[in-house]
Amino acid sequence: MRPYRLGDDGLDRRLHELVRDAVAADQADAQDEELVTEMLVSALKLLRDRTDTGDLKLVNSALKELRYALLVFSRYRNAPKVTMYGSARVGPDDPNYRLAAEFAGLMADTHNWMVVTGAGPGIMEAGNLGAGTEYGFGVNIRLPFEADPNPYVHESRLINFKYFFTRKLIFVKESHAFVLFPGGFGTQDETFELLTLVQTGKSDMHPIVLIEAPGTGYWEPWLAFVATLRDQGMILPDDFSLFMHTTDVAAACDEILRFYGNYHSQRFVDGKLVLRLKHEPGDALIAELNDEFSDILVDGTIEKIPTTPAELADGDDVDLPRIRMHFDRRQLGRLRQLVDRLNAAAAADEAPGSDR
Repeated sequence: MRPYRLGDDGLDRRLHELVRDAVAADQADAQDEELVTEMLVSALKLLRDRTDTGDLKLVNSALKELRYALLVFSRYRNAPKVTMYGSARVGPDDPNYRLAAEFAGLMADTHNWMVVTGAGPGIMEAGNLGAGTEYGFGVNIRLPFEADPNPYVHESRLINFKYFFTRKLIFVKESHAFVLFPGGFGTQDETFELLTLVQTGKSDMHPIVLIEAPGTGYWEPWLAFVATLRDQGMILPDDFSLFMHTTDVAAACDEILRFYGNYHSQRFVDGKLVLRLKHEPGDALIAELNDEFSDILVDGTIEKIPTTPAELADGDDVDLPRIRMHFDRRQLGRLRQLVDRLNAAAAADEAPGSDR
């Protein structure tokens, strides 16, 4: 692939030297320097293209917002995080507000997960209240009618955004699980975007939980509508495996923790999907998976493998066991079912009295 450059040897050399001079040699590797050089090339090409000033302001603001958000979250890179979505318009007396505070408290205090919210009032406030100032993040959006964050977000973990698209990117990038409480257009937007990202493989697989207080009747009509999508062939029946619905806080927590009971992460290497696991599956389980999930393979079989050279080169969870398959990249609901089988098998192996 040709290097991404301005096309002027003198300018390109000066850009490269500028990047090298700006960052000490022991703070960045060659790949990082190349990526930053390409960012500068893009910025200068925008200027050469006589890009409209308003468009330049958009790009500039988005880049600055992303840089700061990445900096804040980088300090907590190894901490598991759950994002909570929901209405800004419910008060402390609403049962869903109380449910949200209870869920956040259980995830933070009992399971040591950090909690990410939109930093506003309502469900977001309840989430930060339940998580406490030590475990909560606030990813705030500046709106004409709602600009101030709720009082339960510590300033060191508060990020303010002008644009929804940069805010939504950070929500998805930085979280390991997503829990959606009742809400308005924004909550519905985030629900369908999450499902679309996972269903199309544009995001790694994550647990997605739809939750509401008993008797409030919010998600049932939504489930009926999504069933219509299934019945009319707009989505696959197995896409229902991409999320779960509950009215119970403990069940919501269990869904998240169970998902990461064995599954760790994923990566495509040379066109094939590699699943990194916490426990190595036995040969009998691999044989069962090949029988049950042959329909999602382009060719070949599901197999246990050592760490691939590409993962070794990147230091990418090299000590974990892994399996590989030539996944068709279409049936993500079925892939989620496969992950659930791996998690269930590992849990059974660890259960008291197990002889496996």
